[in-house]
Amino acid sequence: MVQEAVVAVIARDGRVLYVERGPAVPWSGYWTPPSGSVEPGETQAEAVAREVREELGVEVAPLRKVWECPSHDGRYRLQWWLAELTEGEPRPDGAEVAKVAWVRPGELPGLTPNFEDDLRFFREVWPAQSM
Repeated sequence: MVQEAVVAVIARDGRVLYVERGPAVPWSGYWTPPSGSVEPGETQAEAVAREVREELGVEVAPLRKVWECPSHDGRYRLQWWLAELTEGEPRPDGAEVAKVAWVRPGELPGLTPNFEDDLRFFREVWPAQSM
């Protein structure tokens, strides 16, 4: 069975928030937007807010779902959400997130390793979004 997961796209001043996955999560070392599984009984929007709070210690307001795709290994259906940072500055928790960076979408291919669908999102979907 494919699990549902969310991806939080948080933008500020023309940059997006990216994280390097920490040692306690699968695909450690990969650079991605903040993400995580949707828990039973939880809405996608609630999962976006919870995951970002747990991983980065900040509050976000989920705005809207803008895309979906399968994860690279097919285990998850990724629900991509735009979210607005409303409180705090991102601080990696160390276990799930090793590092954070605010990067321009054109700089994302330089963060390696990364997932092709993440780059595809910022190439094909992101330009049509307004934040």
